[in-house]
Amino acid sequence: MALFTCKLGAADGKVLQRDFEGTDAAALRNSLEDQGYYVFEVKKKPFQFLLDKGLRWRKVDSKLLLNFNQELLVLLKAGMPIMQALDAILERHQSGVLFEILMQVREDVKAGSALSTAMEKHGRAFPYLYIASISAGERTGDLPLTIRRFIEYLKRAGALRKKIIAALFYPAILIFFAFISISVLMLYVVPTFSQVYSDAGAQLPFLTQLLIDFTTLLRRYLLFGIAGIILLYMLFKSWKNSAAGRYLFDRHKLDIPIIGDVLSKYSVSSFSRTLATLLSSGIPIIESLRMSIGTLNNVFMEKKLFDVVRSIEEGGRLSDGFERIQIMPPLALRMLGVGESTGALEDMLLEISNYLEDELEERMHFLTTAIEPAIMIVMGGIIGVIIVAMYLPIFKIAGTVG
Repeated sequence: MALFTCKLGAADGKVLQRDFEGTDAAALRNSLEDQGYYVFEVKKKPFQFLLDKGLRWRKVDSKLLLNFNQELLVLLKAGMPIMQALDAILERHQSGVLFEILMQVREDVKAGSALSTAMEKHGRAFPYLYIASISAGERTGDLPLTIRRFIEYLKRAGALRKKIIAALFYPAILIFFAFISISVLMLYVVPTFSQVYSDAGAQLPFLTQLLIDFTTLLRRYLLFGIAGIILLYMLFKSWKNSAAGRYLFDRHKLDIPIIGDVLSKYSVSSFSRTLATLLSSGIPIIESLRMSIGTLNNVFMEKKLFDVVRSIEEGGRLSDGFERIQIMPPLALRMLGVGESTGALEDMLLEISNYLEDELEERMHFLTTAIEPAIMIVMGGIIGVIIVAMYLPIFKIAGTVG
């Protein structure tokens, strides 16, 4: 993803200049126009590699952001003005990225800027969703409530990520050690046996000879193979970062059995919780939808949801739009329809997110339960074939002697 500087016209007549990530200028321009902006200019920033390193350094960690908001919420609920609350937080944190950013935010607030406006200048450090939530809280006059809802959102999103990482951790360890074990056998053990058999001048069985020939080729062309893999990866990454490549990749990865369902549920769950958080903060549904689309992290699904936004702008129902694009399970669609009919859309979106997270947890448990023995079987089979192939000549010699 590249970084672009965009000059935009907002719906309220303001002219904004912001940095956005995108696959290319044309795709980013279309996305911003779909979000209701008038795009004056989209310019790619130079020296992307150096910029990326600096921007990552400026990113505020989710845990730090959570701790900051918890402290801010306590101070605001105690009746402390925003300036004093920021001063109190800055006294406790004397260094780090967040401290430097909050110092600048404090100066802007002291100069008369709203908190959301001051934070918007550091859009790479704070999530856009967070800035929008703060802005909504300022508009409704209940900033503590908005911050509390965002804290709940961060906790739930973080808990889901941790569950997924924990579920994938053990299989990843198994795959790593399986790769190391097989590599040692192929690059060290097999050549040692090969040399012994070569010195003995023994006639080798077909399986043994095939393995030795394969190992010889592997050792001879190992560096070329690694270079080829790196080249293929770079070509694939370049294609995937293009507008057409990203769209096709995101579309077809949803068709992968089991894994596609997991990715779809994760995306829709994040989207539903984000939309519920924004709606409960007082942000209008059209604006909330446009802001929530980015949490899908899937260009194919994002394009479908932009069609839903257009249909709602024309007077359609949210549940009808989701039913048409078919990215929600049937039960979740019925829950969404009930939420619209009863006027409890925010609560129902949270229930949908909880339901999808439970489904996701069950599916991840099933995947890890099935993957672990599968890895062990495959690893055991490969190692077993290598060992049998290496000992076949010895068995043959022993049989001849007997």
